[in-house]
Amino acid sequence: MGAQSVKAIESLRERKEFLYHLLNDVKALEMMLEQDIFEKGIQRIGAEQELCLVDQNFRPSCKALEVLEKLKDPHFTTELALFNLEINLDPLELTKDCFSKIDKELTALISKGDKIANQIEQNKIILTGILPTLRKRDMIFKNITPYPRYKVLNKILKDIRGDDFMLKIKGVDELILNHKSILFEACNTSFQVHLQIPIDEMVDKYNWAQAIAGPVLSIVANSPLLLGRELWSETRIALFQQSVDLRNRSYLLREQKPRVSFGSSWIKDSLIELYQDDIVRYTPLLTTEFKEDAIAKLNRGEIPKLEAIGIHNGTIYRWNRLCYGKTNGIPHMRIENRYIPSGPTVKDEVANALFWVGLMQGMPEKYKSLHKLIPFNEVKGNFINAARTGINTFFNWFGKGISAKRLILTELLPISYDGLIKCNVDLKDIHYYLDIIEKRAETRYTGAQWMRYSNSALKKKMTKDIANATLTAHMYKNQQIGKPVHEWEIAKDNHVLNLDVGLTKLEKFMTTEVFVVNENDLVELVAKIMEWRNIHHIPVVDDKNRLTGLITKTNILAIEGYDSNVVVAKDIMVKKIITVDSETSIEQANQIMLDHKIGCLPILELGDLVGILTKNDLDKLLYI
Repeated sequence: MGAQSVKAIESLRERKEFLYHLLNDVKALEMMLEQDIFEKGIQRIGAEQELCLVDQNFRPSCKALEVLEKLKDPHFTTELALFNLEINLDPLELTKDCFSKIDKELTALISKGDKIANQIEQNKIILTGILPTLRKRDMIFKNITPYPRYKVLNKILKDIRGDDFMLKIKGVDELILNHKSILFEACNTSFQVHLQIPIDEMVDKYNWAQAIAGPVLSIVANSPLLLGRELWSETRIALFQQSVDLRNRSYLLREQKPRVSFGSSWIKDSLIELYQDDIVRYTPLLTTEFKEDAIAKLNRGEIPKLEAIGIHNGTIYRWNRLCYGKTNGIPHMRIENRYIPSGPTVKDEVANALFWVGLMQGMPEKYKSLHKLIPFNEVKGNFINAARTGINTFFNWFGKGISAKRLILTELLPISYDGLIKCNVDLKDIHYYLDIIEKRAETRYTGAQWMRYSNSALKKKMTKDIANATLTAHMYKNQQIGKPVHEWEIAKDNHVLNLDVGLTKLEKFMTTEVFVVNENDLVELVAKIMEWRNIHHIPVVDDKNRLTGLITKTNILAIEGYDSNVVVAKDIMVKKIITVDSETSIEQANQIMLDHKIGCLPILELGDLVGILTKNDLDKLLYI
């Protein structure tokens, strides 16, 4: 998003002024390329670590600003949601022990942040691509960080769309829902890696970054769950695109492509082509008070900031994004890898970064001029397939089909090794971190696989919400130990989650997937629904979806022998029902059910049925 001082473009004058500076910046960049004034002889790497903040029950905690206030560390900053934080690491020269330095610095900063968070209501910091305990109710406008730049972008995208945003992702399960803000973007937490690239290598290296994105994504994927549903191996790819998609039904010409994208073609002659493509395809959204004219500054022998390019670039989210910057007043260009997820551990993240950087640096000569070797859509297809199926992906790789496991082990690991050797990275670091990638590939055991297996095992013993919380608790425990994910045991038990049932509210762990029937539905249908779904209680609602009664198996058995073709739900339902709200504690709910000798409690909020607690659910909760 760039600087805090951005504002929405609201008038024709502001639009014209921004476009003037944007086109001016592109011209200035072309002049800088012609004059060959970019930094040479050194390459640096950097990283941005996005984090999730959770409470003592491993639910999202909106205490980010309080944590930042106590931290007082410039490495930490805000993110879009109040349940996220970001760490900006210090750039390092790509050589020797730079990766173990990243490991050490990042581990120390996360530990520092976690200790401070724990002082605020026992909050904790979690590394994960998508936090398993997120719920739709967490994605409300009040949870956006209250800084102008975030609220401005949300308003702009809403105004342009003219309707709600929609998510539709299909994997093992399916998720379809409307949402009213861009906050679903905040479900995505990444470990963004920056690599400075020499200008004379940029065209080939950027294309190569696109080519390897699918295979790299397949081995780093760790985000298969969203709102309790099992979707893609790296669900962030679909989620991020849809969460900020501002195309409405009219499909305006300038917005036919989503702002989160892999790209649409190779670059052939110059990196300028990427910026030109962004100007052609995407309407400017933000502006600022410009303090310099890029070309005038360049003509004075000074290096411009190219602020308009930075602002426009900050509203377009390529998975491999080209970035301009200055170090000690000398300009450089870098590629930002945005598709690597946060977690599962710092060791895993550094291994992912080292593997990708090594691949970039080790690009074989035969893969230059990629636009002549392979159709762009094959590479794009590889990326989408990897997001869907992760380590089980089968790739189209330069005319042959090959599994992710074989491609990584036989071709990509050797390329990465050679690239790191060329950069004089310490052999100890190379062997240690590449071994993590190799073990993941050999065992086909990535963060995504661990989460899938663990989620399946936990759901056999617990409610969905308890399983999500327990899964997150296991992640936190494993992250504290620090072993890479291929060494993690499947989470099968609940010893890591300590709930105080006297205090824990139902809203955190109630069943929200409630099957209901209409009061005019035939009892025969009600009986079948209960039989098919193996449920003993079913709420009855009227035509306005208001709760009017409850049917139990006892009610069904009581009418055996009657003509089931004429009896409807309202004829047999229990009309005097006991309900609670989501603020009721587990202990209170248990006592109510014991006192009244009932097997379930419908949960209402402002008169609406939002969940249900059954005796079976309660037994699972108390088992914790």
